[in-house]
Formats: sequence, C-alpha cells, structure tokens
Amino acid sequence: MDWQTLATQLFGTDHGIRRDGDFLHGDVVFDGQPLAVIGTTDHAPIGVQLALTQARAVLDLLAQHPGRPLLLLIDTQGQQLRRRDELLGINRAMAHLGMCLDLARRRGHRVLGLVYDQALSGGFITSGLMADACDALPEAEIRVMRLPAMARVTKLPEALLAELSESNPVFAPGVRNYVAMGGVRRLWEGDLAQALRQALADAPTDDQRAAEGAARGGRKLAARVIHQVLAAD
Repeated sequence: MDWQTLATQLFGTDHGIRRDGDFLHGDVVFDGQPLAVIGTTDHAPIGVQLALTQARAVLDLLAQHPGRPLLLLIDTQGQQLRRRDELLGINRAMAHLGMCLDLARRRGHRVLGLVYDQALSGGFITSGLMADACDALPEAEIRVMRLPAMARVTKLPEALLAELSESNPVFAPGVRNYVAMGGVRRLWEGDLAQALRQALADAPTDDQRAAEGAARGGRKLAARVIHQVLAAD
C-alpha cells in the first residue's frame, strides 16, 4: 500500500501529512486528539541526512509538543550503502535516531511503528524496533538479513540456513515470522483506523517483545534469559 492511500484510510483525505523527498511528516487529529506522524517512503535508504532529518523531527516534537503520541510510518530498504555515508558516520547518525526515539518514550510519548511496505536491516532496527510496539500490514515485507548474507557472516552453509528457516522464524524473512518472534505485535487488517485506535489504547510493557515471542513459539528463550539476567543483577 502506498503512503497516501494509507494516510487517507487512517485520517481522511485532508490528513495533512507531507512528503519531502523520501521523508514523511505531519500532525494529524485522530479521535479528537493530536498525533505526530514521521516516516519514510519509496523503500528509502536511510543515509546520514535522512536519519538526522527524522531525529530532528523527533526532537522538535519533544520540545514543542510534550507527550504527544508519535506514529512511525516505515518503508525502508535499510541503511544507505554508499561510501559517502560511511565516511560521514552513518552508524552514529542511525544510533542518534534510535536514541531520540528512546528519549521520546522516556519523556512520556507513545511511540508506535507501522511497517506499511518494506522494512529491512538497520532501517527497521532504528525505527520500528525502537518503538513501544511495532505493527505491520499483512502484505509488508520484513527482514534483517538475506540468507546468503547470513551464510557469509555465520560461516554456515546457505542450504543449512534454508533448512532451519523452515522451522525457526529467527532464520526466515516474512512479516508473519516477525509476529511469531514478537518483533511485530500484530497485523492491521480490515478497518485500519480501528487498528490504530487499538494500538494507541494498548499499554506498553518493557518486556513485551520477548514475552510475546515466547508465547508464540518464535523466541522460546529470550524472555527467560532476560529475567535470569535481571534477577542476577
């Protein structure tokens, strides 16, 4: 689904969300309450400039509208694979974006992510996975690493990883596998405005992703390990 169709279904034709290049931003009124919207489109590669632009928008929200909820509209092919961005410190720019979102949560802003098209690697990690919760449309595509790249990093045969992906969602791309792991809380189907309404009403919890991953059988040990580490502190 393209961002304009999504925005119209969520907020009506006069939604007020604007596009500047690959950057989406705007303030809307939803159920009588203001809601900030920040996001990306056209499978945007997240380079230094786009990461800092999003971070600036988050910091402006904190300064100008304390406590206002934030919806992240996510469509990215991951970090910009370009020498210029590497030399400028793309790792630090993306970390800064993630820290700004974390600060927003600590300052009392509800931060929700919605993958409406594509979410890959670092672009997803520093946006949707930094939110209180991240949801997705059923047709969305989510993955952190393709199996050939995973094979190069782990030194395991690609055939073995392909076999493991049949039974273990950790090794498999796809939005439903991320639901199983708890990385995606739920899929938005049917009335999208009602799905957003429910997402805003849900209370966030600190260990939600690990707990849901355990309950759904996608990450069986993460929650247990987290609790053991906290108990040993």
